[in-house]
Amino acid sequence: MPRRRAIISAVLVALGAIAYGASPIDLVPELITGPLGLGDDLAVWVGAGLAIWKLLTGSQSAPGPTPPPEEQPRWEQKLPE
Repeated sequence: MPRRRAIISAVLVALGAIAYGASPIDLVPELITGPLGLGDDLAVWVGAGLAIWKLLTGSQSAPGPTPPPEEQPRWEQKLPE
């Protein structure tokens, strides 16, 4: 992913996490469950933080194509017969 696109994606993930945290609509509402209701907010913020970290460092969770093997040093190459 190009660097500019990764930065834009990271900003959008951060804005989404902030919007969810500030939203009065939650999966587990704080008014009913008290402090336990902050658990879903915390999970969203931690997940967003991990997603942003992966976007900005370029790490992938799924295995991608394997890089080509490095060439062997000259002294290890076989001579053509």
